[in-house]
Amino acid sequence: MPTITPFLWYDDQAEPAARYYTSLFEDSRVDSVARMPDGSALVVEFTLLGQPYRAMNGGPGHPHTDAVSFQVDVDTQDELDRVWDALLADGGEPVACGWLRDRWGLSWQVTPSMMGELMTGSGEPEANARVFAAMQQMVKLDIPALRAAAAGH
Repeated sequence: MPTITPFLWYDDQAEPAARYYTSLFEDSRVDSVARMPDGSALVVEFTLLGQPYRAMNGGPGHPHTDAVSFQVDVDTQDELDRVWDALLADGGEPVACGWLRDRWGLSWQVTPSMMGELMTGSGEPEANARVFAAMQQMVKLDIPALRAAAAGH
């Protein structure tokens, strides 16, 4: 059966990126590193939260863009803060509405696992609009504030 594996291009930082990402999440590990004759990494296979990924040191010319991002759903504000801060460490950049770019330029969304429910679960258009308006004012998402917006507070 065919499978789909996200494949990431880095100038020359595939191995440090994979090692960093795998340090952030449970059920994550570097599975293998195919090396060039000089010992530098060429392709790194790794697993994040049980999902396989590959990364390659392909050289400059193919930077990451916001057109592809990875969404991390978290259950608590503490977990959201931990993942957000870790992905911003050492040169990442916050963007808006739960989006950020890590130090390698890869885009991430760090979102509450209940975001879909908050946005659509009530079936009440006014509540949905309040949550959306609150989210648009945030850079890092604030779960208690989003819940308060949903409840009309």
